[in-house]
Amino acid sequence: MSPTPAAEGAPVAEGGAPVRLGAGDVELTVLPGDGCRVGSLRIGGTELLRTAEQPSAQGQGVFAYGSFPMVPWAGRVELGRWSNGQVRHQLPVDMPPHAIHGTGVRTAWRPAGPVTSEDGRVSAAFYYDLAEPWPYRGRVTQLFELTAESLRTTLSVETAADSFPAQVGWHPWFRKRLSDGGAQARLDFDPAWQEERGADHLPTGRRIAPVPGPRDDCFGLPDGVAATLVWEGELSLEITADCDWMVVFDEQADAICVEPQTGPPNGLNTAPRLVTMIDPLEARTTWTWHRAL
Repeated sequence: MSPTPAAEGAPVAEGGAPVRLGAGDVELTVLPGDGCRVGSLRIGGTELLRTAEQPSAQGQGVFAYGSFPMVPWAGRVELGRWSNGQVRHQLPVDMPPHAIHGTGVRTAWRPAGPVTSEDGRVSAAFYYDLAEPWPYRGRVTQLFELTAESLRTTLSVETAADSFPAQVGWHPWFRKRLSDGGAQARLDFDPAWQEERGADHLPTGRRIAPVPGPRDDCFGLPDGVAATLVWEGELSLEITADCDWMVVFDEQADAICVEPQTGPPNGLNTAPRLVTMIDPLEARTTWTWHRAL
């Protein structure tokens, strides 16, 4: 589980250059200049994610590849409008008629310190400061911790002054097939409910029993996110998170998105979680992989 040369305590590259971490035969590429997303995760040479180079991702914009953080909100905000108490705010509408997926994915992040390696765990942290179009000052930090068996990612939001509601989450694009002729991924999870989706792609507020896909839907998991992607005969990936919500999007032919988040779509309005000076928002997700024998 020794780190690759890119992770042997050298300073993280400035200017948004890719940062590559390695543990055993696992290779992780973080793209701080491209929304601080995971651009690639290779396990024994096998790529788990849809990358920017794949034809299905090209031409679809920043939301279509890798695994990107959703912060300071996750999913859609209805018409881009939300409130902090009696103060109304308007966000840019970037997926008409709604605002979507936060500002972090469109921002270049900076290193929060050097890459470190200890006891088989390689770590790297990055941050950006909240700015327009987000109306409140604060700082977002993302920490990656890689071993030969798992990737743990932590997102936190702190305020510099005023309190405000916020959400965090992750939007990974996992490949439905890991190899030519390989089995298609199967998603196993047991939600407590599904949020009924309206014609505007927002939850109606009604909770229903989970229904078969294809899906672009939000599910409630009040005991925390627990899901498993299985590529039969090749690999399984356990996804856990200290979040109560998960969105599944599997309508595209080559990829499936399994998205832990701290609130439902439009949660800035329907389930606000306040960030204060003494109570920042922090969430963690872990991917643990098991290879077929």
